[in-house]
Amino acid sequence: MVYQFVTTDKELAHMCLELEPCDIIGVDLEADSMHCFSEKICLIQIAGLNRAWLVDPFLVSDFSPFSRILENPGIIKVFHGSDFDVRSLDRELSVEIENLFDTEIACRFLNIQERGLGALLKSFFNIDVDKKYQKVDWSKRPLKDDMIAYSVGDVATLVQLHDLLKDRLEKMGRLAWAQEEFDLQARVKYESNHSRPLFKRFKGAGKLDNRSLAVLEHLLAVRLALAEKKDLPPFKIMSNQSIMAMVQHRPTSIDTVLKRQVLSPKQAGMYGQLCVEAIETALALPHRELPSYPKIRMPRKTPQILNRIDELKKMRETASRTLAMEPGFLINNNTIAAVATANPLTLDALGQIPGMRRWQVEALGDQILDTLSRTH
Repeated sequence: MVYQFVTTDKELAHMCLELEPCDIIGVDLEADSMHCFSEKICLIQIAGLNRAWLVDPFLVSDFSPFSRILENPGIIKVFHGSDFDVRSLDRELSVEIENLFDTEIACRFLNIQERGLGALLKSFFNIDVDKKYQKVDWSKRPLKDDMIAYSVGDVATLVQLHDLLKDRLEKMGRLAWAQEEFDLQARVKYESNHSRPLFKRFKGAGKLDNRSLAVLEHLLAVRLALAEKKDLPPFKIMSNQSIMAMVQHRPTSIDTVLKRQVLSPKQAGMYGQLCVEAIETALALPHRELPSYPKIRMPRKTPQILNRIDELKKMRETASRTLAMEPGFLINNNTIAAVATANPLTLDALGQIPGMRRWQVEALGDQILDTLSRTH
């Protein structure tokens, strides 16, 4: 595909003039979240039917014309696995995307198991994609020729992929179902990974006691400060496994750190003392100052509600096979619990339950109500 680099505000404005008459475009982003502390968009790829543009966000300052393209409901914007892209565009452009089509979400409604873009390009177009480019540092300049070729290839087939998937969705009567999910996906917002308390985003923190949470929070604060200073993502300072090992063993000397092998010798030499001091500080906190994990008050699950949950899960397994959709996507456990608790008697009442989609009511509503009627 013919492509053009966009490196000035004038070039971006001209690109957007060319995009305005389009009915559909493909959009993709490359970022540096694997390499830098504060992740940022490093390249924006846009493709029409016969042409692509590579926008360098380090050189363009006025993105308002592109924001208007993204907000234009008359243009379909095709993404693949758009969650990261939507959040990144919200963070940097404060833009809400109108008329989004996500090829990965579309695949879920079509029971396509291998949903990575590389797998789809291989399956539909017999194109092989080297996955190594997903981990390269896109913030470095100049971009190498092979990176440019990858970035163009990544976006070049999105419109064609959209056409194929949309056709299948229409034939199965599921295009409106998928569109509801696309619209919800387009409204997600960026949330910082560095907001306090840090342990809220740490897997397994909810099972820790208050003292362990204090140790965890102090260690995470050390890692965050080091990551920011070195301009690296936190996982490149210390892994979550190392952090949790220190929470569990609470080493209070470098020797113990090395003996427990909670850090590598190199890490122990660089960060060990800071970690030990953080642990000691947390262990010395008075009880009244210890953090607690925020608990969501859930309605008490009576035996009757638990029985409804079990029966709804059985119904889901049967429906999953009939509809050829993954059970957890068809309706997740949280929504099943909410339905079992609310015990709706009508489809309208079912549709009012938080988290329940219109397409789920259409696909499963009668089966859900029938299941509930047999578990009173």
